[in-house]
Amino acid sequence: MEYKRSSALFAEAQKVIPGGVNSPVRAFKAVGGTPIFAKEAKGAYIIDEDDKQYIEYINSWGPMILGHAHKPVIDAVVEKAKKGTSFGMPTAIETEIAELAVSMVPNIDMIRFVNSGTEACMSAVRLARGFTGKDKMIKFAGCYHGHSDAFLIQAGSGAVTFGSPNSPGVTQGTAKDTLLARFNDLENVKEIIAQNEGEIACIIIEPVAGNMGCIPPVEGFLEGLRTLCDAHNILLVFDEVMTGFRLAKGGVQELLGVDADIVCFGKVIGGGLPVGAFAARKEIMEHLAPLGPVYQAGTLSGNPLAMAAGLAMLQELNEGDVFQRLHDKTAYLHKGIDKVLTEAGITYQINRIGSMISVHFCEEAVVDFASSAKGNNDTFKKFFHGLLDRGVYIAPSAFETWFLSDALSYEDLDKTITAIEDVAKTL
Repeated sequence: MEYKRSSALFAEAQKVIPGGVNSPVRAFKAVGGTPIFAKEAKGAYIIDEDDKQYIEYINSWGPMILGHAHKPVIDAVVEKAKKGTSFGMPTAIETEIAELAVSMVPNIDMIRFVNSGTEACMSAVRLARGFTGKDKMIKFAGCYHGHSDAFLIQAGSGAVTFGSPNSPGVTQGTAKDTLLARFNDLENVKEIIAQNEGEIACIIIEPVAGNMGCIPPVEGFLEGLRTLCDAHNILLVFDEVMTGFRLAKGGVQELLGVDADIVCFGKVIGGGLPVGAFAARKEIMEHLAPLGPVYQAGTLSGNPLAMAAGLAMLQELNEGDVFQRLHDKTAYLHKGIDKVLTEAGITYQINRIGSMISVHFCEEAVVDFASSAKGNNDTFKKFFHGLLDRGVYIAPSAFETWFLSDALSYEDLDKTITAIEDVAKTL
């Protein structure tokens, strides 16, 4: 299929934007070909600059949980914009969304809004270090917490896609305080803690990984981390930038019943605008400036347009049964993919939790970065482009999860399954 307008736009973009994109995975390097330029979107569909329509499973990498251009969100942003776009002063709506978020999420008393998930995770780790007086942190291979220096040690998602998990520009001094563990391997974490006794401020984790495909925690893993943190005076930080307000009203803490000390948010909490946040119980959050010595600031933090979008989104999620509907739709899609790939004799694994799902073309279960990396990328490339040609747009990397929106109908899901059935015959 030809994408003439997108190809022309990409050629122009590469002259003035590094790689032609402002976030690397968009460049299609992992799958080959020319990236699709979006023109508009509504509900479950996105339309590109060549006026081709796709059933869409990226949803801006998660935030469009209710679908694109959702009317209550759009209306809230438009009305707020009429009164000014930014003030650099406190506004009432910041307190309103903070109160709602705190009421929805277990185990948090206070929340600080920032502008991105990267900023939220970076600030959360700084807060953990300031609160505990310790320097080191444990992160997990394949988990991606944004592009802050301390996190680009065996990161997932884009960093893995481009074969440079240890990014140039990250100093040895920064790297030495980042301890790398294996996801879903509690014994490995115990060993690292024993080797660094009394030096670890926090363990940061995507409680459901989404940057090496969708990988849920194995039974007892998160509970084991909680026990270890309690025993060694370590703060447990959940990066719920993807999962927060997506898998449940209260995110993974609610869904799986494990409490974190600090929780990071992004994506859904902004309703599609650039928003991040981090939250914790009062005694931890009061270490932040202006109350405490841990400094964090941002000119556009609490931006009224972003707060309006996020508030409209959270209000709707708090009032309805969207999470059950999304669970049912994702389970339906899972069953359909399972059937057609099995009948086609293709080797694969499917991981799913809530409205997150991923397909891995490998023989063994995908439970961590090493097993995810064993997927057949050539097969994935054919799978991706086959679906794209048939009007289904999934993430352009085998290391990304798919996100479903409530705007998807069962007819859309059936069309997707039929497209996968057609593509499977070519793999």
